[in-house]
Amino acid sequence: MDERDFFDEKESKKAHTLTCPHCRQPGEYELAWLVRTKKKQLSGRADERDRAKFAKAQSYMVRRDDMVMCKNIRCRKRFEVAGVQSVAFLN
Repeated sequence: MDERDFFDEKESKKAHTLTCPHCRQPGEYELAWLVRTKKKQLSGRADERDRAKFAKAQSYMVRRDDMVMCKNIRCRKRFEVAGVQSVAFLN
């Protein structure tokens, strides 16, 4: 079985405060995340190895956006998202 069979996927947007490295102006940016929540139950075609993997699996989020555009009208340069984790586990 593939890892995707263990999770339900959905897109989500979360707001983060980032500072542009070019103009040094902070702003609120919406970052896209892929949220993978663990399924309640594993499908019937799983073997023992798949059951062991499923038992250890956790729900998590993966950041989709690596670059954002500055919101300052005079700057408008693209910069890399820094200071925000690329993978976050959900409890």
